[in-house]
Amino acid sequence: MDRLQAMALLVRAVETGSLSAAARETSKSITAVSRTVAALETELGVQLLRRTTRSLALTEQGRLFYARSKAILGDVRELDLALASTRSEPVGRLRVSAATLIGRLILAPLVTGFLARYPSMSIDLVLLDRAVNLIEEEIDLSVRIGHLPDSELLVRKLDDIDLVVCASPDYLARRGVPSRPEELKSHDCLTFSESPGPVDWRFHIDGRSRIVRLNGRLSVNNLDVAVAAARDGLGITRAPSWYVVDDLRAGRLQALLGAYQREPTPVQLLFQQARMASPKLSSFVDHVATHWPRIAKI
Repeated sequence: MDRLQAMALLVRAVETGSLSAAARETSKSITAVSRTVAALETELGVQLLRRTTRSLALTEQGRLFYARSKAILGDVRELDLALASTRSEPVGRLRVSAATLIGRLILAPLVTGFLARYPSMSIDLVLLDRAVNLIEEEIDLSVRIGHLPDSELLVRKLDDIDLVVCASPDYLARRGVPSRPEELKSHDCLTFSESPGPVDWRFHIDGRSRIVRLNGRLSVNNLDVAVAAARDGLGITRAPSWYVVDDLRAGRLQALLGAYQREPTPVQLLFQQARMASPKLSSFVDHVATHWPRIAKI
């Protein structure tokens, strides 16, 4: 039996509250975790856990073993990091996530630059249009758009994004230019959403943040399609400034309702504090923060 692995499984079972949760976190079957803990108790000659159908409880000997195991595993982790920090360059694999659009157009080139600079590094780049759970999904670092709830995760801000309401000059010539956000309800709106139904666009109206709920003539879960439809004169859309800046400068699209622009949306790196000491993660964070392009403002 691998004693360190058994200690780690026991610690995870105690901290997650169940053998099944520890099994999920470590990608093992609950049977394997249960057998490992039972084998550990047999080898030590003491009962460590009192198991019920709903919970786990440490015995007196179990509390002592848990505390010492956690300290020993921490020492091993610190030793690994100390040895890794003596290397001349980062080595290993990172799992990185981001929303599809910003991941494809902005983060991906930074990833390829990082890999070219550090040939001993590998990266799993996961592009998903949903918030990921860094711990449960074993993500080392995530690029998040929007304000984040308080948590034990570390945040490093990269930039702000302005969302621009825009339409083609042809559409505006036919349908008129809206002067207030509420007027969008009488226009053909092209909305970007992951789910069907009305979409809320937030504006700064009369000194307050307010929502205008829209039933888009075209609702699509791909921003490329919405912006292309706007360029073709089908209606009004809203997109990040960095994505439509070239269309606005070339006159293919026209920005609207600038006086009601909502507060900028932050773009941030999110990662676990415990992993920041790892040279491979700290090097990638520094690389992304240093080379992240300044997002165009309108």
